[in-house]
This record gives sequence, structure tokens and C-alpha cells, in this order.
Amino acid sequence: MNELTETTISCPYCGEAIDVLIEALEQEQEYIEDCQVCCSPIVFTVTSGGDGDPQVWVRAENE
Repeated sequence: MNELTETTISCPYCGEAIDVLIEALEQEQEYIEDCQVCCSPIVFTVTSGGDGDPQVWVRAENE
């Protein structure tokens, strides 16, 4: 099982900083998770960085 990393992101809708758990996998992954504050769908793109830590990008669903 891969390790979970806590990361703080900024919601692309309401701008609130929220903490999320990211699972670092070797391949790129993309998934949708609702904002904990405004409930809007956030698209997460997660890749593995050169140091093994996950790199996270977020965007609005309609972008």
C-alpha cells in the first residue's frame, strides 16, 4: 500500500485552503473530489515528483 501525504490546496471555486490526503502512485492519476467548503467538484491531477513526493494540480471541472 502506498503512503498518504497530507497536502493543502486552494479551491478553484471558493478560494478556501483545504487539506486533502493524496496517495502517491507511480503513474499519473486524475480524479474529482468535492470541495469540503463549497461542495463544488475539483479536478485533481497527481504525478510523482523526482523526489518521490506527489505533485498536485487542481482546477475547476469546466476548465
